[in-house]
Amino acid sequence: MELKPGMSVLVTGGASGIGKALCLAFAQKGLFVTVVDFSEENGREVASLVQKEHKKFHGDLGAPPAIFIKCDVSNSNDLAAAFEKHVLTYGGLDICINCAGIANQTLVYDDISDGIRTWRHAINVNLVAVIDGTRIASQTMRSLKKPGVIINIGSAAGLYPMYADPIYSGTKGGVVMFTRSLAPLKRHGVRVNVLCPEFVQTNMAEQINRKIVDATGGFLKMEEIIDGAFELIQDESKAGACLWITKRRGKEYWPTSEEQRKYLLKYTKSKRTVTNNVFPSIQTPEFFEKIVVHTLSHNFRNATRLDRVRLRLPIEPQNVLVKIIYAGVNASDVNYSSGRYFSGSAKETAARLPFDAGFEAVGIVASVGDAVRHIKVGSPVALMTFGSYAEFTMVPAKHLLPVPRPDPEVVAMLTSGLTASISLEKAGQMTSGQVVLVTAAAGGTGQFAVQLAKLAGNKVVATCGGESKAALLASLGVDRVINYQNEKIKEVLKKEFPRGVDIIYESVGGEMFDLCLNALAVHGHLVVIGMISQYQGEVGWKPKNYTGLCEKILAKSQTVAGFFLVQHAHLWQDHLDKLFELYASGKLKVSLDPKKFMGVASAVDAVEYLHSGKSVGKVVVCIDPAYSQTLAKL
Repeated sequence: MELKPGMSVLVTGGASGIGKALCLAFAQKGLFVTVVDFSEENGREVASLVQKEHKKFHGDLGAPPAIFIKCDVSNSNDLAAAFEKHVLTYGGLDICINCAGIANQTLVYDDISDGIRTWRHAINVNLVAVIDGTRIASQTMRSLKKPGVIINIGSAAGLYPMYADPIYSGTKGGVVMFTRSLAPLKRHGVRVNVLCPEFVQTNMAEQINRKIVDATGGFLKMEEIIDGAFELIQDESKAGACLWITKRRGKEYWPTSEEQRKYLLKYTKSKRTVTNNVFPSIQTPEFFEKIVVHTLSHNFRNATRLDRVRLRLPIEPQNVLVKIIYAGVNASDVNYSSGRYFSGSAKETAARLPFDAGFEAVGIVASVGDAVRHIKVGSPVALMTFGSYAEFTMVPAKHLLPVPRPDPEVVAMLTSGLTASISLEKAGQMTSGQVVLVTAAAGGTGQFAVQLAKLAGNKVVATCGGESKAALLASLGVDRVINYQNEKIKEVLKKEFPRGVDIIYESVGGEMFDLCLNALAVHGHLVVIGMISQYQGEVGWKPKNYTGLCEKILAKSQTVAGFFLVQHAHLWQDHLDKLFELYASGKLKVSLDPKKFMGVASAVDAVEYLHSGKSVGKVVVCIDPAYSQTLAKL
């Protein structure tokens, strides 16, 4: 919903704190404001300020810019009368803010009164009145047959326990769950969302122990709360949404998709079922081209060749035929072509030849087997199975990941994005307030690691080689970029981070691994996701000895953890959903290397380019340039 002059908003608890700030912010947008509060003196003052703001920013809008209504929100009749007066004055109701709230001065388990003036009153104001206000507002909006938005002001205390005031925490938790349960109202044109800020400098928050406030990073700025409220109003996709705002982590929606999977019984089915085919039809070919490994070698060009093969039909019952649009390039492509990822002897590995190359892509479902029900023809999907350097590939339906669009940015989120997201959480045990070091940070996976660490509220250090890479990392919010062409990494870490680094996301190996291990803090986690410096020696990937490793990690209670993405397949969909949500909301940037690789045959050039060290961001191959241009228009 776009905020336009002439719209109207009713704000309960509008005489102070967040309510007052929102009244003035709406006035600056030219909205008519009804200030509802029990404090007549403060309420009239706010109404007067709203009128002044109107005169400052707008001319005569044909109605009083603001009215004040004295009201005890816990009195249902008085509250209904306030809504009625608003509609009579302004002819409708576009937005309702349920902001009234009070703290409980006495702990409920120490209260020996009947609670009428203490905890029972707090429940009536903080929860019952919000339910009542939401009920009246939604009925008003539906009766007028105009779309509307209701924002309930919750609190971070509704998401986690607040021991100093269990009644306040309990009522705000009720507001959160009540609001989230109203998502279906969107079908009737009414969106209800809840805003849950941590500590804001209001009269109520001033009563909180300052040590607790400081421990969370201090008070939020009122501008951050207004921005969050406006986001919930203007974003048409938000219904039943809970926006959590903290000093430590910024804005984030709660719960995450991973948390939702724990309780939504039909979540997986609904996410994986696609009913509308919005992409152009695909002609199933008789022949198609693909990159095939014919010789085991770490030299990808020598190991592979472009083959033209016949499409095998009919499709097996459980399989799906996917037309590949974009394929991702990874450093480990050379490990695969040399047979490093196969178990068994060299003779047994050689017996697997020939085999298809490439292991991540996005595309469109061209055809499905008779037993496939949850994936429809025309659906955009992602896959992380061998054989993605091809125009078409046959994949078991259970291995496909539904995605919103088959775009190159989504390819980047697969091996690169998922490795960063899952490994930092599981192997790195990342929380907030830590120092996180990312090596080779301007590459496909490093760019995700630095951003996810930053979004989690950490100080991020990143290494790279070259000015363009350093510029990219700075644009992603990295706190300290170390360009090893200009500075010595070891000296910078020793001087600026003498206590060590809490988490290291390491993909280079060799001397860099040694350097990182020596820079790891007590109780630190070093996550090894690769060792690109060792992949392209004369004989390919050769294991290396790390002398003194056990002694070092023992002395400082450190953890060195390896991470291999294929062993975490059960987490792929959850984390892919999270990454796309962050990307769609603008919180996560996806950097693609500007060099273009067009057609299946260019995959060999793309792999060599990645290993040249010149790439900035994710290297992607456009398998079908003509079809990708058609997609770009949709």
